[in-house]
Amino acid sequence: MLAEEEFLHRQALSMALHQHQLSQRFDGSMSRRIGTTSSRRHSDPLANNEKKVLESLENVKFKRIILIHGEGFGAWCWYKTIAQLEEVGLQPTALDLTGSGIDLTDTNTVTTLAEYSKPLIQYLENLPEDEKVILVGHSSGGACLSYALEHFPEKISKAIFLCATMVSNGQRPFDVFAEELGSAERFMQESQFLIHGNGKDKPPTGFMFENQLMKGLYFNQSPTKDVALAMVSMRPTPLGPIMEKLSLSPEKYGTGRRFYIQTLDDRALSPDVQEKLVRENPPAGVFKIKGSDHCPFFSKPQSLHKILTTGGWSLHSCDRPFLYVEH
Repeated sequence: MLAEEEFLHRQALSMALHQHQLSQRFDGSMSRRIGTTSSRRHSDPLANNEKKVLESLENVKFKRIILIHGEGFGAWCWYKTIAQLEEVGLQPTALDLTGSGIDLTDTNTVTTLAEYSKPLIQYLENLPEDEKVILVGHSSGGACLSYALEHFPEKISKAIFLCATMVSNGQRPFDVFAEELGSAERFMQESQFLIHGNGKDKPPTGFMFENQLMKGLYFNQSPTKDVALAMVSMRPTPLGPIMEKLSLSPEKYGTGRRFYIQTLDDRALSPDVQEKLVRENPPAGVFKIKGSDHCPFFSKPQSLHKILTTGGWSLHSCDRPFLYVEH
């Protein structure tokens, strides 16, 4: 275990150096014109480490990474992650779930997890038989990952739950948030954030938090510009999918290789709740990002990037659970 952690730390250091050197293409352009950097590059042993990391990414069999947003978000929230993954030669795709982002479906008409997850399911259905993908799901998007693992386990190389609803069989995604929002029954009856798309006399169809509450729950460590982007981009969340109990089998879902990334300054899904999810439904590995709110793609994009590119899922021979903490 110590050897594996040391390997992870070395990979993370190499990737950090790579990111720093990428930034120097702009900040240090003058030194490159006079050739000082190129002369140093040959004698710098750290450059060899960087090269090895990039070569290892070149040899990764499955380069497609599918990014699934959480409640209220859309593909737009992954813009930093997409740019960073593309820089190292991976192939990220961010999907808008049904009724989210720029998908034009009326949120009030989305009543099941199958409907909500349809863009992801269609993507997996259209994959060539010999291809697999890595799935990354944020927040309630974790339920979509679980649904996909149950229906297409053979097409998913890894499933990475990012401070997400990694539920057990028979559990509802909403149950994970019960500590912050109260029981599902109470929320359905009393919440001031419910949307009654079919009329006040009919069951609620969705929910959306008001801006100040959203800022406190989701973005307590995120940059101001990203918070502003979210405030004009967030959409209501369909209620049906997160109130649906998942049916997950050992034969399908249970064969998937899952990882969990915990966010340690998270006010929407507290570290204690995330720890409980991991304890009750153990993944192959656990990563922790210190100083991250519920949106590490905004508040800790570099830390998230290092985990996604040099994380434990690159240790194909590792068959034991492990823990890694990213500062």
